[in-house]
Amino acid sequence: MASRFCRLFRPAAITKLYRTHLLKATPVVAQCQRLQTTDSTNQTSPTVRPQNLPYRQQLKDFGQYVADCLPKYVQHVVVTHHEELEILIHPEGIVPTISFLKDHHNTQYLNITDIAAVDVPTREKRFEIVYMLLSLRFNSRIKVKTYTDELTPIDSLCSIFAGANWYEREIWDMFGVFFANHPDLRRILTDYGFEGHPFRKDFPLSGYVEVRYDDEVKRVVVEPLELTQEFRKFEYNTPWEVFPKFREVEEGGERPDEPEEQPKQ
Repeated sequence: MASRFCRLFRPAAITKLYRTHLLKATPVVAQCQRLQTTDSTNQTSPTVRPQNLPYRQQLKDFGQYVADCLPKYVQHVVVTHHEELEILIHPEGIVPTISFLKDHHNTQYLNITDIAAVDVPTREKRFEIVYMLLSLRFNSRIKVKTYTDELTPIDSLCSIFAGANWYEREIWDMFGVFFANHPDLRRILTDYGFEGHPFRKDFPLSGYVEVRYDDEVKRVVVEPLELTQEFRKFEYNTPWEVFPKFREVEEGGERPDEPEEQPKQ
């Protein structure tokens, strides 16, 4: 308990020593002094990141420039609220667009930082593929988005970025998106012989099979998953709630374990 009070009143003590010139002005002291200020008029640092309007306009102009250079493939250009440029392209234009962003003198996105996928089952093209590129020359990042379904393949980027190999293998393993012209498209995270794609929204949380070690045959065996019930609810007592059923209302309308009203003395 004493340590809690020390941590609670430590900023106030440091600020008092600073005001009496017994402690030098350090970044820690300045931070403690700022935390003591509750008046919004005295606060100099912004609580919300302000928008950089000139930079946003530059991103819009650059996105429009890419759309003008590739009008056949670019479908939509947007600048997000956190000042990132996103370009939506047709699936057939993934190789020409990425090649343009990598090799053009005004772009030079020479690094691919990640490739991600999103599954939206309500869409006709349920899978959204996101390519994240980085330009060290211009200190800029860009997201290139495209879309596909379960049967339509997407061209691989291994011929452009060698680092895209394992990213595409992971998306194939987790989502089942097929990448054409990939040199070694096989699973990378799941076990050999695994059926299904775990990151799809229609894949069950418990899976289809279970893996265990059989002591009789001295090896790992794969068996069909068997559950005694469809949904299992684990309800245990926690240190934060002494009476787990306190919030359940009985038919009479009174809560259990509710103390009776004491007569006034």
